[in-house]
This record gives sequence, structure tokens and C-alpha cells, in this order.
Amino acid sequence: MLNSIFVKKFTLKDILLITPPFTQLNTPYPATAYLKGFLNTQSIPSFQMDLGLEVVLSLFSKEGLKAVFSAPVDLAQCSENALRIQNLQEDYLQTIEPVIAFLQGKQPSLARQIASRNFLPEASRFEQLDDLEWAFGAMGLHDKAKHLATLYLEDLSDYLVECVDENFGFSRYAERLGRSANDFDELYQSLQQSPTFIDGLTKTILLDRLAAIQPKLVCISVPFPGNLYSAFRCAQWIKSFNSSIKVAMGGGFPNTELRELSATQVFDFFDYITLDDGELPIELLYTNLSRSIDSQEWKRTYMLEKNKVVYKNDSTRSDYKQHQVGTPDYSDLLLDHYISVIEIANPMHSLWSDGRWNKLTMAHGCYWGKCTFCDISLDYIKVYEPLHARILVDRMEELIAQTGETGFHFVDEAAPPALMRELALEIIRRKLTVTWWTNIRFEKSFSRDWCILLRASGCIAVSGGLEVASDRLLALIQKGVTVEQVAQVTRNFTESGIMVHAYLMYGYPTQTIQETVDSLEMVRQLFQLGIIQSGFWHQFAMTAHSPVGKNPEAFGVIPTTQHVTFARNDVPFSDTTGIDHDQFSFGLRKSLFNYMHGLCFEFDLQEWFDFKIPRTSISPNYISNCLEQDVNLIPKPNAKVVWLGGHPIIEYFVKTKKGMSWPMVTLIVHSKLKRIECVMPEKEGEWLANMLPKLQPHQPPTSFLQLKASFESQFENFELFWNTKAMHELRNQLLIL
Repeated sequence: MLNSIFVKKFTLKDILLITPPFTQLNTPYPATAYLKGFLNTQSIPSFQMDLGLEVVLSLFSKEGLKAVFSAPVDLAQCSENALRIQNLQEDYLQTIEPVIAFLQGKQPSLARQIASRNFLPEASRFEQLDDLEWAFGAMGLHDKAKHLATLYLEDLSDYLVECVDENFGFSRYAERLGRSANDFDELYQSLQQSPTFIDGLTKTILLDRLAAIQPKLVCISVPFPGNLYSAFRCAQWIKSFNSSIKVAMGGGFPNTELRELSATQVFDFFDYITLDDGELPIELLYTNLSRSIDSQEWKRTYMLEKNKVVYKNDSTRSDYKQHQVGTPDYSDLLLDHYISVIEIANPMHSLWSDGRWNKLTMAHGCYWGKCTFCDISLDYIKVYEPLHARILVDRMEELIAQTGETGFHFVDEAAPPALMRELALEIIRRKLTVTWWTNIRFEKSFSRDWCILLRASGCIAVSGGLEVASDRLLALIQKGVTVEQVAQVTRNFTESGIMVHAYLMYGYPTQTIQETVDSLEMVRQLFQLGIIQSGFWHQFAMTAHSPVGKNPEAFGVIPTTQHVTFARNDVPFSDTTGIDHDQFSFGLRKSLFNYMHGLCFEFDLQEWFDFKIPRTSISPNYISNCLEQDVNLIPKPNAKVVWLGGHPIIEYFVKTKKGMSWPMVTLIVHSKLKRIECVMPEKEGEWLANMLPKLQPHQPPTSFLQLKASFESQFENFELFWNTKAMHELRNQLLIL
């Protein structure tokens, strides 16, 4: 079990921060690290734990699996697959700890044994391999072994769900109970039942930690519906352990779902539920522990008074600015015990599940804040506050020193383009070697030059919302982009070596069948041209805090009236078009899976569906024509010119033609991939060789206008020089605007 594997000395802390089971296996969910970093700035002692990871490690150990296989099972009711796993239990007991160690990066030599297909016991999940062999055919040995080890764990998960605990899931637990639970009754009844097998593991670990740390306040962060049941179970056990400990809930779930809370039974478990940014509410919860009732103050906090749910927001203090909240602190977490898995053949999903990422945000909120399907009325979207690039990179350096990891996932709703540029320049100036990725809007400002800069700083991937590939619907969504613009921007990222993932939507209000078919054709062309490498279709869901949810009549939808005492976010509705959008789900996902692997572009779209669809109205050359519309205009005068190369080498020679001679130079520059030679007149070449080092990122910025003025102080017509063949060579590689 976990407690026998890990020996760690715990000290008394006033606050315990918990992420309950389950979120991610490969990297910590960052909420508690953000809060701990803030509490450090206030000298408030705290301890954090990823309870989900610790439960998984306890479960998937030799002792844990012994308990799983010892659980009473009605063999007569078991599937053939479960019986096979039961019969292979000795093989699972022998291999489980080496496999976990391999997925933690501790036993890389095991890859060859796993990849040989002679080491792991195999059940039904391995039947996929015939279908997926082509998808993973280009994988290296290590990644193939990681995928096989993932299938092995999923086999065990299937056994757990069927025979031991039906609610288990690697990244969620009892999620059904948390999804759109308008009242608390069903969840409350579940909490009155005997603890499940997973509950038992969770309780043991939690109570051990409570005894060691003896907190006065426990703050449980609930990001998703799949954490909700476990959060309430944890609160229940904390109260039974020591009723004087105050227990609070915050995080993404209450921030979006619990804004109409009135169910009093919730406060049998929690003393407080806070909304939106957690820093000031938690600070006040802590200081209120030592204050008289008359002097207590509250920020966005639900509690129970006189058997009635009340919402208190009487503090006059303003929330902390982003530069004041400190650097996220990942200490206390078992950073070297997270598990990297490779679940499916989707390149962006592999980033989410494979590898350890330090998570940061460039800005609070969304700089755009207009999309009609988004919760733009809530603070986490509408309150926009960017950080300065210098502070961001300071925090990156602090996290590298703390965690030893140089990978960063910026988890912004949409990273601000100008801040991305400044971040990239600051990383390059400091000569940091980092790897990073983020979410974006497909802004037209992402020129090819801009993307080259991002790639040079370590950016490897971006994900962005194409949503519905229809200009009419994009305008209705208020996305602020067109299909043509998306095509050009994704081309710029791809040609710069940055992977592009597109979020795709179907079933948006008023969307017709023809528009769904045409959207699929647009997506087919984007993948066929290779300018998008990854994507995911999701069906439109109306949320209570979005413009569609707040004004459904304007979008042609009719909401279903609900009586809410607990959670409310997703709102059931009917579309006045009467179209059954569900029928498209399978065909859209099946086609996308093939397109992502370069297959079936020649298929008629009808072949993806088992019902009649109209022919697409989109020209087969629509996207390629969009790419031809991108014209290189004369740069803006204030555009910054940046040189990403080193000092050029100059070789002098004389060019002779028809008895005439001209002094010439060859500028030689070495990029990482090639030697670049640029031939030009001697004086112009000397000017350029002198200027390039002054354009490096660590030098004071130089605008295009300043560069032009410098050139034209000695020569004529800078634009003509800028567009010569020699300059084109440099601008394709290292000289960017």
C-alpha cells in the first residue's frame, strides 16, 4: 500500500489543501499549487496533497491488487474478460509495480520487455491493437511500450468497474452524481451508503494525513463533476475525525455550478463554499478562525446560518492582482510519482496525458470575452488581467528550480497574442531551454514570422477553437475569426513546426444539416492540406452563464425549466430547427480519426453516415484558395525586427560582367539546420552584417522604420533591398518581423 511505499516526514500545518480523486495521472492539477504559492506570500503555513494520485498508487500496487482480487466476486455473473483477469492475477501481481515504475520514468529498460508482448498479461483492451497498429506504427519503442502499459492498466480498470467499484475511472469518480445535479438528494443518498472499495483506500490515506498535519482548515478544490462525490466523502470523514476542523470547498465546479445553492444538507459536510478567485476568500477563512464573530469578514462565501444557506461578501478588500499572488508552489506533491500514459492516437491528447507539465497562466480571464457559447459572465472569464512577461519568466525559472521540469502548459482560456510574443522574446533573451504549449484564438496577428519566434522560444503546440467551420455561425458565435483566417494562421503555425489542435463543434443553435456537412468538408480539407494535425468534435452544450443560456430566445433555443437547489450549469434545451444533432456524433468522430492519420480523404462524406446527408456545397479547393489569399504586404513601420541568428561571416569577392566589376560580399550564416549564403553588394552587405547583431532579442528593440532609416542614410530604397532574393533567404530562416 502507499503508506508502506512512501516514507515522508510531515509537520503540523494550519491549512491542508486537497485535490480529491480523480483528475490527471501525469501531472498535478494546479489549483492547490496556486493557492499554496499565494499562502506563502502571506506567511500562512499550508500543506497540499493530490489525493487522487495517492489513491491510484495505493490501488495499483502489489498490496492494492491483492485487495482487489480478494474482494468477493460472483463469478457466475462475471464476463469472460473479468474471469480471464481473475485467472491471471498472479501475473498482474508480479508485473504491476514494475509497470508503474516504468510509467513514472524510473525503469526505462523495461520498455523492451513490454514492447515484446511477452511480459504483460493481456485482456480485452489489447484487442484494439490490430486496429491501432497502423496508427501507432511510427511510434518509437518507448512510446509503444507506454501505450501497451496503458492498455494493461485499462484492463485492470475494466475489472475494477465490473467486479469491485462501478464508479471507478482514472480521471473521474462517480461523475454521474456530479453532472447537472440540480438537487442534492441523489448525491446525499449515496453519501449515506457504505463506503466503496475506492472510498476505503481514500479514507485510510486521508486520515493518516490529518493525524500527521492536524490542520485547522481543510480546503478541498473541486475542478470537475468527477471530483465532487469524493470531495463530499473527504469532508464527511474529516468531520468524523475531528469536528472542530473547518472544511471549505472551492474550484471550477462550485465556481460554475453552485451559484444558485440553497440545499442546506450540503453544509452537513462543508462549513464554507467559496466562489471565483480563491486567494482572498481563503485568507479570510483563515484569519476568521482567530477572530470574534463580530469582527469576521467574508469574500464570496456560502455558509449555513439559522438553518438557511447565506452568501456573504461583506469584505471591502479587493482581490489580489496577478502579480501579487506569488509563484505556484508544487512542494509536498509527489512529483516523481506521476504516471505518464498514452491512451489514444491523438497527438494533442498525448500532451495532456503524457509527461509532467508545470502549469501557469499568462493572464487571468479572456482578452476576447465575446464567444456566445462561453461562460463570459463569470469572473474567471470576464475579469481580464495579463501578467508582464518578465514576471512570467521569473516564475518559470522558479518552477524549474523547484520541480526540475522545463515543460510548461499555459492553461489560459486564450493566451493573449502580444503577451505570447513578449514571453517568447524574454525566454530567448534569457537563453532558457523550455518546452511550452497553450490555448489560443486563431488571430490574424499570428503571422509566419511570429510563429517562427514562438517556435524558437520552445513553443511546440497550440490548441484553438475553430468551432463550426462556417462563416455564418462563426459570426453568430462572435468568434471574431473567419474560416479563411483560421486556414492561414494554422498554415503559419504548421510551417513553423508548431502542432495545431482544433476544437470543433456541432449542433450550435440554428445550425442546419447542410452547415454540418459543409463544416466537415472544411475540416477534411484542413487535414488533407496538413495544416491541422489534431482535432476533437464536441456537441454544443448550453450553459447557464453564457450569452446563449442567458438569452436563449435570441438563438432559437427553448430551455427546459429546472428547479435548482444545488448545481446548475448545463441547461437542457430544444432547438427550434428540430434537427437531431446526436445522429452526427459517430460519423464526425470516425471521419476525424481517419483524417488525423492521413486516411480516407478521397471518401465521399456520405460514407461516414448511415443516413442520407446532402452533398457538400463547399468547393474542393476552398481551403487551398484561402491560403493563396494571404498577401505579404509592406511591413508596418512600428513592427519590430528580430534576428535569431549569430554573427554572420563575410567573404569578399569581385563580380565581373561585360568588362564591368562590382565589389560584392557573401554573408554566411549557420542556422541549426543549414548553412545560408546571401550574396549582395559590398557596402550593403557590410551594413547588414553590422546591423544583424544589433537586432538580437537581448538588444534594445529596433522597428522596421528605424531599420529603413538606417539603410536609407547610406543607400536608396530600403523596400527594394528588403525584398531581394538574398534578404528572402534570411527572412525565411532567422530574420523575423
